[in-house]
Amino acid sequence: METRFNLFDNEIATRFAKRFASTGLVIDQSPLAKSTRELVSLRASQINGCGWCVDLHTKEAAAAGETAVRLNLVAAWRESTVFTEAERAALALAEEGTRLADAHAGVSDETWAEVRKHYDDDEIAGLVCLVALINAANRLAVIVHQRGGSYEPGMFAAAFD
Repeated sequence: METRFNLFDNEIATRFAKRFASTGLVIDQSPLAKSTRELVSLRASQINGCGWCVDLHTKEAAAAGETAVRLNLVAAWRESTVFTEAERAALALAEEGTRLADAHAGVSDETWAEVRKHYDDDEIAGLVCLVALINAANRLAVIVHQRGGSYEPGMFAAAFD
């Protein structure tokens, strides 16, 4: 499968990508922990089948010190013991916020209560915006068949400096 369209080699797509990346900076500057941001981004990307984003977030998380055990268990987080209660709440929100079509209610009241228990308003704002942003990024990459495997940590940020 070849990439259908190079989003990084088109003026309109590049202008959009720069603005899109700027929204990510707002989340990066939020008090939401980087490890949580990467785990949430990785889980949503797994659900959406986005190889580019799975590659990117796995490598960025590892470069930031995330362990291989935790990265390998993100897809099965409910059946593992390596995530904190707060991380489990964030991963549940990521799943329910990504699988909107699978449940008429979207994010359950139970998941929302767990998120509220573990995160303050600024962290929740970062988390909700992150789930929306990573889902949009997944759709961009999946539509054009942007494949994973070639990403190097820091590469995305360097493209927009």
